[in-house]
Amino acid sequence: MPKVTTARQKAQKQSKEDASSATNRAFGPIFNKDLGQHILKNPLVAQGIVDKANLRTTDTVLEIGPGTGNLTVRILAAAKKVVAVEMDPRLAAELQKRVQGTPDQRRLEIMIGDFMKAELPYFDVCISNTPYQISSVLVFKLLEHRPMFRSAVLMFQREFALRLIARPGDELYCRLSVNVQLYAKVEHVMKVGKNNFRPPPQVESSVVRLEPRNPPPPVDFKEWDGLMRILFVRKNKTLSSSFKTQSVLDMLEKNYKTFCSTHDMMIDDTFDIKEKINAVLESVDMGGTRAAKCDLDDFLKLLVAFNEASIHFC
Repeated sequence: MPKVTTARQKAQKQSKEDASSATNRAFGPIFNKDLGQHILKNPLVAQGIVDKANLRTTDTVLEIGPGTGNLTVRILAAAKKVVAVEMDPRLAAELQKRVQGTPDQRRLEIMIGDFMKAELPYFDVCISNTPYQISSVLVFKLLEHRPMFRSAVLMFQREFALRLIARPGDELYCRLSVNVQLYAKVEHVMKVGKNNFRPPPQVESSVVRLEPRNPPPPVDFKEWDGLMRILFVRKNKTLSSSFKTQSVLDMLEKNYKTFCSTHDMMIDDTFDIKEKINAVLESVDMGGTRAAKCDLDDFLKLLVAFNEASIHFC
């Protein structure tokens, strides 16, 4: 005997299908893993991030990757204005709908496009649930921004966050650590488990706070980073060993001769780049030290000594 479906059962089935369809539209296709879209769904974590930003009622906040607005609405409750940069037009439309018809609508500006290519407006604080594939370039774009902002509260993959805050002697202490810490104070704010996101990422996350050093140190970053590249290739080797590879010697000799030529300086016939480098290391008593154990002051002292000897890294 064929199964008889009542009108009520049909209505219930249709209701379930409609609900499922709505859910898929809202939470399925909207998220693009290729863009690193993992929406923070835990309201307690979202509020905790906003609280750690110490927002003022006069603040303009830059939010990177607002998604569906779970952080945005909390930021709007504490700040004067939010400028949200969203790459995905679908998510931007969802965010626009969320505030439409509310007092927050006038205080939210949505920029659709790639954050890395965007001309950033003035902002006091930055808050971001960062797409992990742009973590490093995002940090440096923020640190280069002028006028300087007060602070940034940023979500990163756990290991990347731990590299940002690593100190001399830590296993994760690296070139990234010293390059960021040269320009900002960095602290770990909270751990965030993968189940706090939809869809869950494959890694655990952490939130860090960056406070730019104001004024920034008077250092040529290309010079600084050129030195760090050499020293952190093998951070546990002595500094004198780091300068013994032929490619490094050739590069520094070329830079030295170029500098002398452009500054009308004579080069002695007995010039030897190895001897000059060793003399610099001896002058600061750092030949036997290791990059893994050096702090910012050590690196700055070394860079100044090299530059005073007309040895440059870019």
